[in-house]
Amino acid sequence: MADQLLYLTELLGLAVFDLKGRKLGTVKDAAVVPLIHPSRVDRFFIGGGLAWLTIRHEQVKSISLEGIYLRDEQLTPYHSDEYMLRMVRDLLDQQIIDAHGRKVVRVTDVTFSFSRENGSEQLEVLEVDIGMRSIFRRLLRGVLKREWIRSIQEPIPPNSIAWDTCSILESDPQRRLRLNISNKLLEEMHPADLADIVEELSPEDREAIFETIDSEVAADTLSEVEPEIQASILESLEAEKAAEIMEEMSPHEAADALSELEDQTSEDILEEMDEEPVQEVRELLEFENDSAGGLMNTEYLALPDTATVADAMAALRENEESLETLNTIFLVDRDERLTGAVPLAKLFIAAGATPLKDLELERLIHVSVDEKHDRVTEAFDKYNLLTLAVTSEDGKLAGTITADEIISLLRQR
Repeated sequence: MADQLLYLTELLGLAVFDLKGRKLGTVKDAAVVPLIHPSRVDRFFIGGGLAWLTIRHEQVKSISLEGIYLRDEQLTPYHSDEYMLRMVRDLLDQQIIDAHGRKVVRVTDVTFSFSRENGSEQLEVLEVDIGMRSIFRRLLRGVLKREWIRSIQEPIPPNSIAWDTCSILESDPQRRLRLNISNKLLEEMHPADLADIVEELSPEDREAIFETIDSEVAADTLSEVEPEIQASILESLEAEKAAEIMEEMSPHEAADALSELEDQTSEDILEEMDEEPVQEVRELLEFENDSAGGLMNTEYLALPDTATVADAMAALRENEESLETLNTIFLVDRDERLTGAVPLAKLFIAAGATPLKDLELERLIHVSVDEKHDRVTEAFDKYNLLTLAVTSEDGKLAGTITADEIISLLRQR
């Protein structure tokens, strides 16, 4: 298997020979052109200083540790090309995202595999290397022969990442397009894992990711990020893009994020949001940060206190997106005043005609919108709650607080 691989540390400095076996120079860098092929090495560069020459992949006859032999020696001067991903300049020693391992890593070498096409031997990027074996190759490069280094490295276990699970970090939006960099791998990750990665990146790389990933994924990820980093990300984005992300967040999460920003920045984002979500967010922003109103979520399921189990099941089917976090249905009178709470689990053991009032909790626990955080957390602890209703001064249901919000609150402390 080792004979079928070539490392970037071996490729660099490899001699290039013309049709008569004369040495033309040594390899200084190599490049992939993603718009043409996602992994094939499309160009090799030889020479020194400003006098670099370009070798196209179809000009290569053979590649080995002995050197690169050409089948066509009409080389052209190298010109910088924004569509090229160069191995040394753009990848070696740079940070990339390992989407499979859900982490940020630094590239210490690159592994190529061999293939043949139309009589030319070609290299394709197989893996990026991040472990001790690749560091060992770097340290001994130029000190020992390549064959010796290969032999000595054998006892060291490899540590590599498949090329197709790597996500390249590039902060320039135009260059991202030219390099055909996709965020598909990031968008498929769990938001909590992506949030961990985001927190490790530089502000420029964070901005680049949030500018280009799907707004719904961005919203889910932003809600998992620490508050100070949330603020940094939102401040770096254009107001229009930030507003798109805010609209995908629940109102209370959007309000929490905006409350960390300067007033003018927050207002700029609110002005770009659609009318329906922005109204709820503005209402939540009016509450003090340390109050139940500032902690509550306005997305809940409330039904008339005359409703039945059948009515509740129909409402659940209409709100499937909320089922993952929903555990309680609240009952309100005709004036929207809170009258009761029904655990979701009770619906599945009752007949459809059963009135919900027959299933409601014996003791209805709720707090006012002005209640302080300490009293709220005390209620969750004292009564072993999963969800706590929050009411306005006139007794109307204003929102709910869930256990995960309390956990987040306690973590911040």
